[in-house]
Amino acid sequence: MGKEIAKNPVAKHNYTIIDTMEAGIVLTGTEIKSIRKGRVNMKNSYAIIKDGECFLLGMHISPYEQGNIFNKDPLRSRKLLLTKREIYKLTGLIKQQGISLVPISMYFKNNYVKIELGLGKGKKLYDKRREEAEKDDNLYIRRYMLEKNNQDY
Repeated sequence: MGKEIAKNPVAKHNYTIIDTMEAGIVLTGTEIKSIRKGRVNMKNSYAIIKDGECFLLGMHISPYEQGNIFNKDPLRSRKLLLTKREIYKLTGLIKQQGISLVPISMYFKNNYVKIELGLGKGKKLYDKRREEAEKDDNLYIRRYMLEKNNQDY
């Protein structure tokens, strides 16, 4: 993975990520310039497969200030570049197992913008609560152990 541009903050909170894959994305010149400035929001984004092609929806790329007439709609759907084999595999998984395609992060790789897609199963509310409780417990244990180690010296 190259230089990270943006992360989806709710992807790992709302979904249990089973597998990840890398996809290219079709963008315009003004969108690339805006992305280089870090003006991307992936919070409500998701991917769908329609007519044998994969699209990313809900990702907000702010208009470039000097872009004037060349700026596109910030929330437009953007095509993801995947091979036919990958698309067939994803289609089967989505239909059979109720798995969602969730963008996890966006990054540069050799001057190309790439999206890390995750195959995610939606978490229930009690799963989220359990995960938060485990995180709190681990933090408490780490603090206790650190305090214990400092008292020994």
